[in-house]
Amino acid sequence: MQTTIKSPISFKGIGLHSGKQVRATIRPAPAEQGIWFRRTDVSTADSYVAARWDAVEQTERCTRVANADGVTVSTIEHIMAAIAGCGVHNAVIEIDGPELPILDGSAAPFVQGIVSRGLRKLGAPVRILRITDTVEVRQGDAFARLEPAEGFEIEFQIDFPDAVIGKQHKRLDMANGAFVRELCDCRTFGRLSDVEMLRANGLALGGSLDNALVVDGGRVLNPGGMRHKDEPVRHKMLDALGDIALAGAPILGLYTGYKAGHALSNKLLHALFATHGATRMEDVSDTLARRLPGMGVKPTDVPVLARAA
Repeated sequence: MQTTIKSPISFKGIGLHSGKQVRATIRPAPAEQGIWFRRTDVSTADSYVAARWDAVEQTERCTRVANADGVTVSTIEHIMAAIAGCGVHNAVIEIDGPELPILDGSAAPFVQGIVSRGLRKLGAPVRILRITDTVEVRQGDAFARLEPAEGFEIEFQIDFPDAVIGKQHKRLDMANGAFVRELCDCRTFGRLSDVEMLRANGLALGGSLDNALVVDGGRVLNPGGMRHKDEPVRHKMLDALGDIALAGAPILGLYTGYKAGHALSNKLLHALFATHGATRMEDVSDTLARRLPGMGVKPTDVPVLARAA
């Protein structure tokens, strides 16, 4: 059955790029509605923005969606990863500004809120998007690919010159709460030189060691270091899940990314829906349901909750 959250949950923090305080609230929604954003600060235009691949208008440094009136919501990838990774199918995310709060730079605070509230089943079946043919997009030596698989898996590889990151590779089956246990606490990351350049150009104004993993050559500047030895590639997988969740339904297939980012993931969805016969919509059987992200998630699966227990 489709799900929504049992009761509203609010989050308050600064936007990574704007540096301004913002409040976001995830609210329950009825079956078949899907995921929507609503700008509560907008009164003279349509305030609703769809969380869909074809609403994406910008993918540089974050994913931003817009509606026909030009109302936008940006930095949506972490909350979308939490929504997908916790198995939420219907929700309205209210926000009083143009950018989601970055919180600690990961999806863990969103996941913690969703899991603590719990999910309510709705009277409609879950439909999945089964990948039936391989679709791939490239940009230089980077690529993103979706291909048939019996579950939903993510495989990712990165290669950075910084010794503390270097080459990292990971593959995970997203079934049985793997996203919550393995990926949700992994923070957005950047190189110190890039952070300094962005700030000099009036960008990433809300970035700090409290909400991003910052590296400089062979050093991690954050007190306590990395949360996982391969936290950067795990975060790229988190971002990929959030971006692919804009497909509008849970995907059954293998996503592979090599040096991919928001732009390639969205380009991949455009290519997927433009390729005849590459997908098939199916109602979920009990067997398939157990293969989807979010099924069987427990509060102790959330890293921040588990450490506090």
